Amino acid sequence: MKKKGIILTSLAVVIVAGGAFIFLTNSGPNPDQQAPTVKVSRTTIVDKVLAVGTIEPEQQIQVKSKVSGLVSTIYRDAGSYVRKGEPLLEIKPDPTPTELAEATRLVTMEQTAFSTIEKEKNRQATLKDKGLISNKDYEDIVQQYETARLRLESANDKLSLLKQGKVSIQNTVISSVIRSEIDGYVLEKMVNIGDPVVPSTSFQPGQALMTVADMKSLIFKGTVDEINVGKLKVGQKVELKIGALPKETITGTLRKISLKAQKKDNATNFDVEITIDNPESVQLRAGYSANADIIIHKKEEVLSLPERVITFSNDTAFVYLPDTINQTRIRKQVVTGMSNAINIEIVSGLAEGDAVLEPELKSIK
Repeated sequence: MKKKGIILTSLAVVIVAGGAFIFLTNSGPNPDQQAPTVKVSRTTIVDKVLAVGTIEPEQQIQVKSKVSGLVSTIYRDAGSYVRKGEPLLEIKPDPTPTELAEATRLVTMEQTAFSTIEKEKNRQATLKDKGLISNKDYEDIVQQYETARLRLESANDKLSLLKQGKVSIQNTVISSVIRSEIDGYVLEKMVNIGDPVVPSTSFQPGQALMTVADMKSLIFKGTVDEINVGKLKVGQKVELKIGALPKETITGTLRKISLKAQKKDNATNFDVEITIDNPESVQLRAGYSANADIIIHKKEEVLSLPERVITFSNDTAFVYLPDTINQTRIRKQVVTGMSNAINIEIVSGLAEGDAVLEPELKSIK
């Protein structure tokens, strides 16, 4: 039993020693192994600025009511196409008893006042015909008569609006039926039948009931970091990337750069707007998230290398070429051009197909 244990121990020592020998042999330098290289090739280098934003309709309106009441009918739902002048929804007047009583009382009071001044006007006209009063006195009573008539009309219009939701004032129809002001699609419907409506007046903005937009004219609205805004010029070409449409290529043109910065979350950005070329060629939707690559400079089919293989010293650029004969590295000066932070243009010093050594990996000691 004791001999058996000694044999097993000896065998384990031999196995461990053999493994260590193989490991040390394989981990040593291999003189036949070549250093990795990359070849000079032709590619397109683009210097661009990133803008982040969304796709928005250029013309978008909020539908509001000029009369108060309750939503009684909805003629169009979200996603429906509507032409200018077509009905969107109808508001049923819902005056309180107090409002209705006050409006009725006002009509009665104005009617009484008008009847009184009308009788006085007729009496003054008779006196004027007999030459008993001056023209000035008669003109004063006529002016009072016209004022009373307008006040009565105003009171009747208010009562009609409260009862019927419709009135015509000087060829302008104020109706409880709200119609579209543009051709477009209903993007949002914010109310349902029976909901109360706050009207738009000179004292309050009113409640938005729907949103209608012309989807044939879409733009990109986004922001650019202040570091890059100095590179931008109106008219620069843009390539848009839509998150929901990863396979689609969409182009546009930079049309607006804000003069004032926007500060948010400790970042300073500038708003930009980009027109979209032929938006009907792709099914775009309002609110799509998008990234815009604004093209600053673009060079096609130029000699280039990955920027990681270039060594910069002061204003000079170098690469290292393999010397297969002496198994060393040859330092070669090159002239570089435009860069996109990944690839860099080689203006002179190398030819297409030349092999350049990758940077040496530094070992951790």
